[in-house]
Amino acid sequence: MPIKITLDAVLAHRKMTAREVASRIGISETQMSLFRSGKVRGLRFSTLARMCAVLRCLPGDLLDYQPDTGDLSPHESFNET
Repeated sequence: MPIKITLDAVLAHRKMTAREVASRIGISETQMSLFRSGKVRGLRFSTLARMCAVLRCLPGDLLDYQPDTGDLSPHESFNET
């Protein structure tokens, strides 16, 4: 997947644990672990906003994009109208 999660670097820079952030934003440690590993298929903007507020960062600090040629190919679940 071309989107990489960079949360661990932000946590290290802020000297915070994933457990602490999960507790402060109201998600389970399992959900936080899935996000950190990139195994989630989606993330609510409200969760991302709370994460950014607690970590004092921007969404782009938590996510990185590495271009992939497949990014521009049609996707089966995407319907243009």
